[in-house]
Amino acid sequence: MTSIFIGTDTDGKRQELLLHRANRHGLIAGATGTGKTVTLQILSEGFSKAGVPVFAVDVKGDLSGISQSGSKDHKLHEKLISRAEKIGLADYTYRAFPTMFWDLYGKNGHRVRTTITEMGPTLLSRLMDLTDVQEGVMAIAFDVAEDNDWPLLDLKDLKATLTFVSENRKDLIYEYGNISSQSVGAIIRNLLVLERDGADMFFGEPALKLSDLMRTDMSGNGIISVLDAQELINNPRLYSTFLLWLLSELFEELPEIGDPDKPIIAFFFDEAHLLFEDAPKALVQKIEQVARLIRSKGVGIYFVTQNPTDIPDSVLSQVGNRIQHALRAYTPKEQKAIKSSAQAFRRNPAFKTEDVISDLGVGEALVSMLDAKGRPQIVGQTLIRPPSSRLGPATKPERKTVMSRSPVGSLYDAPIDRKSAYEVLTEKRKKIAEAIAAEEVKAAKEKAAKAKAKKKPAKRSSGRGRKRQSAWETGTKQIARTIGSQIGRQIVRGILGGLMRR
Repeated sequence: MTSIFIGTDTDGKRQELLLHRANRHGLIAGATGTGKTVTLQILSEGFSKAGVPVFAVDVKGDLSGISQSGSKDHKLHEKLISRAEKIGLADYTYRAFPTMFWDLYGKNGHRVRTTITEMGPTLLSRLMDLTDVQEGVMAIAFDVAEDNDWPLLDLKDLKATLTFVSENRKDLIYEYGNISSQSVGAIIRNLLVLERDGADMFFGEPALKLSDLMRTDMSGNGIISVLDAQELINNPRLYSTFLLWLLSELFEELPEIGDPDKPIIAFFFDEAHLLFEDAPKALVQKIEQVARLIRSKGVGIYFVTQNPTDIPDSVLSQVGNRIQHALRAYTPKEQKAIKSSAQAFRRNPAFKTEDVISDLGVGEALVSMLDAKGRPQIVGQTLIRPPSSRLGPATKPERKTVMSRSPVGSLYDAPIDRKSAYEVLTEKRKKIAEAIAAEEVKAAKEKAAKAKAKKKPAKRSSGRGRKRQSAWETGTKQIARTIGSQIGRQIVRGILGGLMRR
């Protein structure tokens, strides 16, 4: 198999995605309800049959149906058969495709995690739009953790390390450079925002191994990894964090292979505009860099979004294969978007592209794939082929059955909380606190002993001078008491005698 059949255009030409050009990335665009998900589904099926693993984001849950076979009992069965006959798809049959379900929250698939260390200081800094000074402090925190062999696995590890760096900045400054407590505070505040968006669910162990996304089944079909994003999509920051990490990991781990006969893996990012919406400039540059360079590693990236203008021009320039479903022009902004989208295609003399985009029906699209020499072909108004798998979501029991047969089993389902930076620093603080408490107790005891010693009567000295002084003092006191008593008696007698004489 050297290509993936997409459909037939109005000129009777078969529109196909050449596998050796599939790593030149692609775009699937169109308004809601025009058939983008089905197009994503048939391309995923094509890659799987060609032995190419697929990773696809499922925003609405509909893509889960790819794990189940289509059926004659489906309400759209007759229309699907009619479409297959109309476009000349003679061998159209129903079948299911090997699937693994994933979910960052662990509800509808295997848990997806990575560690803070694997994310790295640079990527984290760009995600949080840190200043150069703050990025430098972040790098110092990673260096301190590495030098002390403190594993950074989750957010609490990173926060604990940053707190340690701030508290000990006077000692660390000579080895690692200037450390501002204000910068540490700003970083921790940004981490709290990530945590509020659910990032604490993403960071931890066991970390996802990329090799588990690049599997084939016993028959050589590429396994389709479906990321359930029905809940994730409500946290755009976490969604973009995950996708960017995934691309960056692939970019760093995979070797350069040029243009292979077929991709090593194909990625489909639904609601791709969330990657770029309100994204820092440094982050967009990172995505552009990955998109530009990762194709030489045999990875194809397909952005799925409502409007092509949602994707920055710097990223769109890396897209070679385009499928444009209908766009509606109700506002001046939408009219401008249609014009911009039409200009991106190689013109077909048979029709005006700008007019056709608004008139496309459900399941129709303007298609322009790269030819064998890597050139965009003339755009064709195309009827998209029907999928072989189920149109619509898999049921919960069906999803559980698929997960029970997963080649990764329950490897990722239970979290692992081994000793890391947080626990090490907590123990360190506990020991310091205990040592301080012990010193305070010791000091208190010594103070009490001194106070008690002061209250005790002084011991008699063994010297002669002291004895003489004590005897003299004692004698003096006795004489004084004797004299006092005699004088007192005489006075009393005198007074009484006087009274009696009267």
